[in-house]
Amino acid sequence: MMRPIVVMAVCGVVLLAQGCASRTSAPVDDRRPAPGAQPRLPVLQPVPPAGAAPARAASRSYIVKRGDTLYSIALEHGADYRELAQANQIDDPAKIRVGQELRLAAPEERPAPAAQVGTARAPQAIEARPLDSSAAPAPQAADGAMKTSPRALRLPYSEQNLAALSRSETRVEAKPEAKPEPKPEPARPLVERDPDAIEFAWPARGRVLQAFAEPNNKGLDIAGKPGDPVLAAASGRVMYTGTGIRGYGKLIVIKHDNNFNSVYAHNREILVKEGQNVARGQRIAELGDTDADTPKLHFEIRKSGKPVDPARYLPPS
Repeated sequence: MMRPIVVMAVCGVVLLAQGCASRTSAPVDDRRPAPGAQPRLPVLQPVPPAGAAPARAASRSYIVKRGDTLYSIALEHGADYRELAQANQIDDPAKIRVGQELRLAAPEERPAPAAQVGTARAPQAIEARPLDSSAAPAPQAADGAMKTSPRALRLPYSEQNLAALSRSETRVEAKPEAKPEPKPEPARPLVERDPDAIEFAWPARGRVLQAFAEPNNKGLDIAGKPGDPVLAAASGRVMYTGTGIRGYGKLIVIKHDNNFNSVYAHNREILVKEGQNVARGQRIAELGDTDADTPKLHFEIRKSGKPVDPARYLPPS
């Protein structure tokens, strides 16, 4: 009875060994980085902040009003009337109608100045020195003489010594007369300087008849005689010449850097042409009285079409 049981046990051990031998191990994917390899980081794309302004401003428009001309609209917005006509497909600058909508070019944007990064200087080391009382210099008086302690003298009592002591105590040292301190001059009011300002010069020699006072006067009125030279206040390109703006007479408009324009009105003769480049101080016209009651030069400085006080940009007269 024992043999069949032993045979069955042996068979079971054999079958168990064969089953273990036929098993295959599960595949293992080693995802550990190789020695010395740099771990990969996800690439983050910059997200623009909410409400960020676009790279360029949207185009603007203007509705023509009674009395407007294409030249006056261009002057008020710091634009070239030829570019304004081309943008609105206008063949004749004189043909615009009241209520017409004109598309104005968006103002150019200047990039923000790059931040300058400098190297910080390390503070210099402070040298510590011990105090040496023996090396301290002796105190001196204001006149350079050595200071000494007062000496006590013992004198025998006598009428002469008593009288001498009384005279020394009653002696009054004469003091110099105090001079009045000069009063400081009142500080002159400082004119705020425009950070975008360019170098302008006076366009004519003469006294100022009327200063800048918008909206009554959008510039300076400079007195002169007919035929006096009118000079370009700064280098630039002549953007307009003619009589197309009421109240200015024979007019010159020059375009400069940083969106500045200069205006020269009431000229007797115009000596430059549209599109011509002029230099600072170049003679561009003769002073006159066209569309004015007296010979004078009406001079304006405009920034992006808006009149500004020329006193902020001209040198002291």
